[in-house]
Amino acid sequence: MEKIKLSFEEMWEKIMACDSTYDGLFYTAVKTTKIYCRPSCRSRKPKKVNVEFYQDINEVENAGYRACKRCQPEVEHSPHISVVRNVIAFLINHHKQKLELQDIATHVGLSAYYLERLFKQETAETPRTYLEKIRIDQAAHLLKNTSKTNLEICYEVGFLSTSNFYKVFRRLKNCSPTEYRNSSKE
Repeated sequence: MEKIKLSFEEMWEKIMACDSTYDGLFYTAVKTTKIYCRPSCRSRKPKKVNVEFYQDINEVENAGYRACKRCQPEVEHSPHISVVRNVIAFLINHHKQKLELQDIATHVGLSAYYLERLFKQETAETPRTYLEKIRIDQAAHLLKNTSKTNLEICYEVGFLSTSNFYKVFRRLKNCSPTEYRNSSKE
């Protein structure tokens, strides 16, 4: 992997901002605690004089630092990936039902606010927009492969109002359901 070219000050700014886009590109090691973290770690920030930066996980571990238990920098993926996968599986399996954010949060054992924030942080989408994509993908499949009416498909995939179905379908597919069906026949 190519090494990043950031100055100490730039890396310091990234850890102060908890910037997750730099996770895995460099690690913050704290001399006084002998712990290293991801740039996005939400733990209390160390004094600047006590910080060293490493661009390779083997270098930082060979220097005698241990991984932070909060941000788990030694894990390749985000420490929250299992929660996100659980939410996505729940959304896929229950997309036909009326789902509130609280239902999803209860399923994974988190508060609704924290779940939405965490999910958006990891996927760049809210659970609702992710659910809409699942529903529209399902609707597109049904439009191509069945002779069901748009209204039947709307309710079958979990939309509660036709106006919302048409609005979301147009936003995600750039056409109406009827136009989509007709284009797949050509």
